[in-house]
Amino acid sequence: MEACRYELKLGSKTRIMGILNVTPDSFSGDGIYQDPERAKEQAQKMITAGADIIDIGAESSRPGAKAISPEEEIKRVLPVIKALIKQIDVPISIDTSKADVAEKALSAGASIVNDISGLRFDSKMAAVIADHQAGCVLMHIRGNPENMQQNPVYSRLTEEILDSLKESLAVAEAGGINREKIIIDPGIGFGKTCEHNLGIIKNLRDFNQLDLPILIGTSRKSFIGQVLDLPVEMRLWGTAATVCASILSGAHIVRVHDVCEMSQIARMSDAILNT
Repeated sequence: MEACRYELKLGSKTRIMGILNVTPDSFSGDGIYQDPERAKEQAQKMITAGADIIDIGAESSRPGAKAISPEEEIKRVLPVIKALIKQIDVPISIDTSKADVAEKALSAGASIVNDISGLRFDSKMAAVIADHQAGCVLMHIRGNPENMQQNPVYSRLTEEILDSLKESLAVAEAGGINREKIIIDPGIGFGKTCEHNLGIIKNLRDFNQLDLPILIGTSRKSFIGQVLDLPVEMRLWGTAATVCASILSGAHIVRVHDVCEMSQIARMSDAILNT
């Protein structure tokens, strides 16, 4: 997978995307708000623990979250990217669905755009990514963060997600994004019930038909809490189980909060797969 000046080899080694939230309202309580120094320290800790990518988000996408303006998102994220780009040598991903935010982030040194909308919320996004020759994560979502968990229904779960991802892929390629720069994400927790999320992980290999790297983000999410009846701060081991299962089912990248622990899970899962 190519992203600006970086090339990430995907396959025998699962890559770790470390989550760096610069929001005041992260669902998992890990947000760092308007403190670039703390963000820099946290990013460095994640890299030391095994992170291959740092994913920075400045707008909460938790269920029910209301959108913020591009100006506010830029205000939150840009100082962090500028602080990090001088200190780290792994790709920075910007978690945004707004083209103006992506443009500023990529110009400041980010290499990947992680768009939860799969290029659907902003018609200018594909062109921005293509102009910067950046990497791109196309995620599936049903609705938007404010309404996505209001009774999501599928008649053919995997097929409907695949169809939506194919549409996003067509938008990406029409906008000039090279295929080798694209990653897909079936969108765990984004317009899905607990059963939907479990089904996606169980049948993840069905997404191989797109012949693209797969990213999975299960870390601390509510479906883990529903299965285990545990609050967000106690979902480490449930997350570990989903990460292991996702890797064994074909995930190439896992997006996580707890990088040290999940790096060990990934290494062990890779060892099993590569035996």
